[in-house]
Amino acid sequence: MQWIAVATPPFAAIEQFDRVLDQLGEEQVEGLEARYVGTTADGLRVVTLWTTKEHADRFFTERLGPALAKVLGPEPAGRPEILGIDVARSYTRQPVG
Repeated sequence: MQWIAVATPPFAAIEQFDRVLDQLGEEQVEGLEARYVGTTADGLRVVTLWTTKEHADRFFTERLGPALAKVLGPEPAGRPEILGIDVARSYTRQPVG
């Protein structure tokens, strides 16, 4: 089942998000189908769509955690807050043709 994560990182600047991406490198992330990043009145949000929750959990543990530690220090001032959503229905726009 597809899974969506809506994350609030422990920082508010898009530049810090870019530094985390640089730490992650160019390697393709297994199971990641889409990523959207933007700001709200409350700060930065990262919305990701995963093939399964297990893919997301593996990425958060094995890759994101170490990347955050390199950018923010070994004990960052907070952890990302993550709202998880099991996808029950989806819509994808189809090309007209």
